[in-house]
Amino acid sequence: MKHLLFKITGCPFDKLNDEALIREYIKMAAQQSLSTLLEVSSHKFDPQGVTAVALLAESHISIHTWPETGTAVCDAFTCSDSGAPQAAAECLMTCLGGEDMTGELIMR
Repeated sequence: MKHLLFKITGCPFDKLNDEALIREYIKMAAQQSLSTLLEVSSHKFDPQGVTAVALLAESHISIHTWPETGTAVCDAFTCSDSGAPQAAAECLMTCLGGEDMTGELIMR
């Protein structure tokens, strides 16, 4: 089991504050992680920010955004040997237009 905790910084406000985009990006990340997407749940906060969780057959991917600081804090947890949480992180980094990403991979 692989659990990647990561933070993406330097993202444009508009991308981080768009719930529909975040939902699409997390679906793309699930596909890139070689996981089976079951469902996406999300919430748009007022005045800004989005939280979304992709429920996977293999576990989950989550994203929490702070548009005012250009930051997204995420995790990708895959329980299968073939899961690729790093691919999910790279997908989100690209989609969000981030400038930097830091993270830690935990083997569970």
